Order: sequence, then C-alpha cells, then structure tokens
Amino acid sequence: MVAPLHIGLDGVSFSYPGGRRVLTDVSFAVPSDSVTGLIGENGAGKSTLMALIAGELTPDAGTIITPPMTGFIAQETSLPFSEPASALIETAVAELREIEADITRLSERMAEDPSVAADFDRALARAQNSGVWELDARIATVLAGLGLANVELSTPLGEMSGGQRRRFALATLLLRPVDAMVLDEPTNHLDDEAVDFLIGELEAFSGPVLAASHDRYFLDAVCDGLVDLDPGLGAEGGYGEATRQGARFTGTFSDYLRAREARRRRWETDYAAQEHERARLEKAAETAAEDVFHSLENKTETRAAAKFYADRAAKTVGNRRRAAENRLGALERGQLPAPPKRLQFRGLPPHTATSLGLPAVVARDVEVDGRLAPLSFKLQPGQQLLVEGPNGSGKSTLLKIIDGALSGHEGELVMPEEMTVARLEQDDQWEDLTQTATAAFAARTPSGVPDLVEMGLLSEEQAALPLESLSLGQRRRVSLGIILSSPPDLLLLDEPTNHLSLALAEELEEALLDFSGAVIITSHDRWLRRQWRRRLEQKDARARILSLSTLWTDEVWRDKD
Repeated sequence: MVAPLHIGLDGVSFSYPGGRRVLTDVSFAVPSDSVTGLIGENGAGKSTLMALIAGELTPDAGTIITPPMTGFIAQETSLPFSEPASALIETAVAELREIEADITRLSERMAEDPSVAADFDRALARAQNSGVWELDARIATVLAGLGLANVELSTPLGEMSGGQRRRFALATLLLRPVDAMVLDEPTNHLDDEAVDFLIGELEAFSGPVLAASHDRYFLDAVCDGLVDLDPGLGAEGGYGEATRQGARFTGTFSDYLRAREARRRRWETDYAAQEHERARLEKAAETAAEDVFHSLENKTETRAAAKFYADRAAKTVGNRRRAAENRLGALERGQLPAPPKRLQFRGLPPHTATSLGLPAVVARDVEVDGRLAPLSFKLQPGQQLLVEGPNGSGKSTLLKIIDGALSGHEGELVMPEEMTVARLEQDDQWEDLTQTATAAFAARTPSGVPDLVEMGLLSEEQAALPLESLSLGQRRRVSLGIILSSPPDLLLLDEPTNHLSLALAEELEEALLDFSGAVIITSHDRWLRRQWRRRLEQKDARARILSLSTLWTDEVWRDKD
C-alpha cells in the first residue's frame, strides 16, 4: 500500500465527556506542497482537531489519514525541563546522524566485502537528499532564524523562558526529516524576523502543512488555502447554524476576507428577500372576501345568482388564504436567521473633548522607572495613535497611566477633565465567573443599549452561559461589548485582537475607521500594524504611530522643551 502524501479528514466528529460536541462531520484535505491555515475563534475546535490529527485524541466518527512521518507542535509544548537544549536538537536530528554513521560503517566494510557497495550507494544518496553533509550548518541556520543563536545549548530547558522553549520546540520540528507538518499557533513568541524565517521554511517544504493560527500576516503570506471552523457565516452555504463542519476557502487570507464578505452580503440579500416575502404572505393570509370582490352583492336580482357569487367569493378567499398560510408555514420552518450586525460605535456622548478645542492627551517626559522610558506626545481629538514596541517596552504601562489605573509616574500628563476614557485590557478580569454573559454585560452598561446578541457579539445560547463556560475569545467579546455600548471620548485598546476570531478582528478595525473619538491602541499584531502604515501612506490625517523602541517618529509630535 502506498503511503499517503496528503493530510485528509473525512466525516470527523468529536465530543468531549459529558456530551459537549466540538466538531461535526469535518471533511477536507491538505495536498502535498500546500500550506493550509486552520482558523476560528478560541473554542471553535482548532486545537481539538489538531490533537485528533496528531493521534492524541480519537474521533467519535470519521477517518483521518496522514503521511507516515508527520511532525506536530502543540500550542502548549511540554518538554523535559531537566534536559539541555542540545539534547533536544540531537534527538531531532538523530535519524540524519544515523545516515552519516551508516556511510562510515559501510565504507569500512567495502574494503573487505565489495557486495555492500550497493548499500553504500543508497546510503550516500539518502545523505545527499537529506542534507546530511550540511546538517551542522542547517542547525545553526534554524536556531539563528528563530532567534536562538545566542542561547547556550547547554542551558537546561527549565531555565529558559516559555518563549524560548516554544522556539526550541519549533526548531526541532524544522530539523526533523518529516513528510508533513501540523502546527498549532506556530508564530506564538516569534518576532517579525522569526515569522519571516518560518514562512520561508514552510514555502520550501515539499509536504503538506496544516497550521492553526490567529496571525493574519502569517496566514496571508504563506497559505494557499484556509479552513474556517467558525459556525454560521463561515460554513459552506451557512447562515448562522452552529454546525462545526468548517468551510474550505482557496487562496490567501486576503482572498478569504473577500469571499467571506461576499457570503455575508448574499446572506443579507437573501434575508431581506425572505422578510419581504414574509410580509406579502402574512398580508395574503389575512385577506378577507371584501379584498377579492369589491362587493358580495350580486349585480342580478335573483337570490340564486347572489348565492352563487357569494359561494364563489368564499371559495376563492379560502383557497388563497390556505395557499398563503401553507407557504408562510414553509418559510418559517426553513427561515434564515437575521445576519449578525456589524460592529459599530454608536457615536460620542453630547459632552465630548472634541467640542472643547483642547488636545485629548498631552504627555511630557512621562516615565516609570524600569517599565517605561521617558516619552512625550500629543494626541488631538479624533486622532488615532498606534503604540508599538517589543514586549516589556511599556505599552500596557502607558495605557494604565492614561486611564488612571497606574499612579506614581514621573513627568506631566494633561487631559481635559470632562473627557471620558475607557480601556480594553489585554487580559480580561472578571470578579464573578458564575455570572452569565448577559448579566455581566447588564451590570456594566446603561439601560436601553443594544445587548450582546443585537451587536452580533454572541449568540443567544452563548449570552445565557456563565462566563466560566465561555472561551477567552467569547469573554473578550463581552468586554468589547461593554465599551461599544457607550463609546468614550478616548478609547484605549490594549492588544485588542488577542483571542478574537479573525473576522471579528477585521470588523473591529473597520469600526475604528468610523469612530469619531480619539484612540490609542497597542498591538503586536503585524497585520494590524501593516494596515496602520497603509493609512499613513494614504495620508490619513487621523492615523499616528508612536514607537517605544525609538520614542520618536516623524508622524508623532514631541515636545522637546
């Protein structure tokens, strides 16, 4: 039997103990020399599907086929903490080292036994095809590409940061001679240069690759197809059904966005046509005899003729009403749900910083020792500032200073007293996780505002669940909804796309374009940062960038006095 050269799933379903269904009848294939992205919000089943493919879980139904040597890296890696990194690397290349050892043994035997020449030739060909002679250079290249060149290989894994361990796990996968790769969030803990290196490695790989990721830049740069596990809008031909079947899209992430938008518009058009037809049928079902004939009185004077026309009118009315009622019943049995509303800010309250004619924020040499280097900037009402910089540069610290959550800073911060400020934290904090999403939202918002379902952030079923039963991404939606319900004058967003589905992240960024208030946003999201730079290139007067690695850009005002 010939080993498969692709990753294939046919009718795969899976439920966790207790009956919670995660995946239903999932079918798709990843061909050789292809990189397919697996997308969907936290809780959509991406990691579960990855574990099924890796053989760590067993599907309830369906079949999964993979090439014989399929490399797998989980979202959370478990490595032997006591082992040095060198042991991890050597284990990964052990098979290649063995090929080199075979050549040495066979060459020694050939002097006494010429019959082993054929074995020697085969081993030599394997060595050339596998790059055995360049193995040490290859190891150095991979470690450098993933930002590990300066890490001593004698260092035990337990003494490294979580990011370093994650990158070593990825390095071992790239060094192993595998036929296929299954990667769960492979760009976690990678900087821009390391992501670019990984993209190059996957493009050069000849086998199938399945990569679950929230990294839109990565998906757009390397994938030639996507599988969307989000129910509803993502499902093939779906209109809100929680099928968990997934939908296959060809092309890059940009192509996926265009296809998804086309589906959404088709849904909106079909729903509008349905509601028009519903109104017509409801009116027809209420038709009375007077609407069929202007008068039930016969033009003739004979009683028999009058009865004949009255009976005919009643019969006609009955037939029409029954036909309309039947068609209305059929429509309601197969009716489309209303498409979820797009995210949008409802506008600013009456008293805003815009009307004051003052800057929204003026910072002069604001700093926190050991956490934020001195920086100065000014932000006008309506302007939107992207704050970027490496981890630990003080991005979150700056937002906490601005909204008053962190005191004790040096320097001067001036903001109008009348200005309202709201901050979306990088990690959601909830005092009571037993509250339902609806209750948590209602406790933090004024009455009369659209709820989570009306805003298209959660389904009715999800909104009724306690927060502890929601995924991180779904809780993030609740936090976002609380801010969206009453938009402030100054909106502070700390890594707003964390844990959000890719489509919702796109809608949030589009909504920001229509938001008339001031915005300060921090993000490591390369896709978001690239879009922001495009705004600058297009001379968007509202867009600004502040880099904490340089503390100065041409686009951001700095007070030097």
